[in-house]
Amino acid sequence: MKQFIAHLALVVKDYDEALNFYIQKLGFRLIEDTLLSETKRWVIVAPPGNGDCSLLLAKVNGAEQLKAVGNQTGGRVFLFLYTDDFYRDYQTMLEKGIHFVRTPAKEVYGTVAVFEDLYGNLWDLIEPSGITIA
Repeated sequence: MKQFIAHLALVVKDYDEALNFYIQKLGFRLIEDTLLSETKRWVIVAPPGNGDCSLLLAKVNGAEQLKAVGNQTGGRVFLFLYTDDFYRDYQTMLEKGIHFVRTPAKEVYGTVAVFEDLYGNLWDLIEPSGITIA
């Protein structure tokens, strides 16, 4: 049997502000933006060079979902963005106004720093040790 995770849903307040952040600031690609109804879209973004997994930007629907925006994992790092050149991407992200909450550090698994997305979800930017990213 072959299985893989295709998309991760990321709850956002607004499709267009989220698209602006992921495309303009992080350099992600727009994979799909399809209108499903008057208020719902199927919006998928992915980092350049992405393999099989992408983000489905899901606009909040109601007060309960609104509480999850920016805190989908209760304050833990939520997503892990691997790179083949940590300092290139770190510098570019700083220049684009990305807020890092933890500065770069060398760890046994690679070079890592933690940043926030536009809503406060935490991400690791990682150049892993011993792994070639194609």
